[in-house]
Amino acid sequence: MMREKNNSLEQFLCEIKQEWFDILDYWAESTIDMQNGGFYSEISNNSEVNSEIAKGVVLNTRILWTFSSAYNHSKSERYLEIAKRAFDYILAFFLDHENGGLFWAVDAVGGVVNDRKQAYAQGFGIYAFSEYYKASNDENSLMQAINLFHLLESKYKDNEFGGYIEALGKDWQMLDDMRLSEKDANEPKSMNTHLHIIEPYTNLYQVWNNAELKNSINNLLTIFCDRIFNQQTSHFQLFFDMDWTVKSNEISFGHDIESAWLLSDAARVIHDEKWIERMETIAVQVTDKVIHDGMDRDGSVFYEKIDGLIDKDKHWWVQAEAIIGLVDTYKITENKKYLDRAIQIWTFVKANIKDGKGGEWFWRVNEAGKPVLSDCKVGFWKCPYHNTRALIESYSRLKE
Repeated sequence: MMREKNNSLEQFLCEIKQEWFDILDYWAESTIDMQNGGFYSEISNNSEVNSEIAKGVVLNTRILWTFSSAYNHSKSERYLEIAKRAFDYILAFFLDHENGGLFWAVDAVGGVVNDRKQAYAQGFGIYAFSEYYKASNDENSLMQAINLFHLLESKYKDNEFGGYIEALGKDWQMLDDMRLSEKDANEPKSMNTHLHIIEPYTNLYQVWNNAELKNSINNLLTIFCDRIFNQQTSHFQLFFDMDWTVKSNEISFGHDIESAWLLSDAARVIHDEKWIERMETIAVQVTDKVIHDGMDRDGSVFYEKIDGLIDKDKHWWVQAEAIIGLVDTYKITENKKYLDRAIQIWTFVKANIKDGKGGEWFWRVNEAGKPVLSDCKVGFWKCPYHNTRALIESYSRLKE
């Protein structure tokens, strides 16, 4: 029985390592825009490129982070070359050289078509630039990450109630519509944005041991504990007014388990034992709740729950975050049931989410496991960051 368990783990490790190489091959071979520079902004499931649609900063910063991280784990020069392509494109077209910060979207040839500045996008800029600095030792990349940190602290931080507002205009003016996307509530603060601020702050702290940055990470951990995490439900609340009045009742299973492991990582990176204990306790609570409320019988994870109704589609990024979240909880507790759940999700991904013919992963499948082919394979939000990160992080933790 012990040999059987070890074989199962070794097979899992072998498969996820090969899968992250396969995903990166898809992006390296299918998404580079040789005509206009950078990367294509949309590719359908039948491999049709839409070269006219706007290029988004979120996709491009996630590409930069992904290939930088891949290089940092593999030392493949091919990955570093692609990361440099992404870095150069972001600086040339998304960076506001006059006012600072990153624009939301540019057209196919790099002209700005949406000059709003989401806090979320600045966060992903920090995440990408700090990871590229690890890979390249390019001091300009570190400087860009630090500049964006100071912008978030000076422009977006709410000094009265704490936390960060969602968005500002090109010249830092307030906006009537702060939404990150059309499906989001138009509220000034969100769990999602705060998660993707503490995530890059944690990454930046690994290469820039700065007291102000550490203090900001501490403040964000406090906000997650005191404002965003609901101790009664063991879920993270999603939208808030300026004074942190809760403005939603949605449950996002993917964001729950993604937050669980990212917050634990933040506490570990700043080496704070009290925060580590607190965040790892929350991580186990949240993981158990996702298993209980959000998992289908086959081990896959549903999308979300609104007004008591579960959206039973299975999205690629939710399965990815659940895999690494479960692996992290396994490392915290040493309880093999969490590792078994992670392997079960991976089995589901292989059978249903992974596109064995076209490459990469489908955006989502329905409750029956059938892919929704009208979704794109590459898009504004469809990126290589969730799945490659989950596979790399899971492999690294299990190999420790």
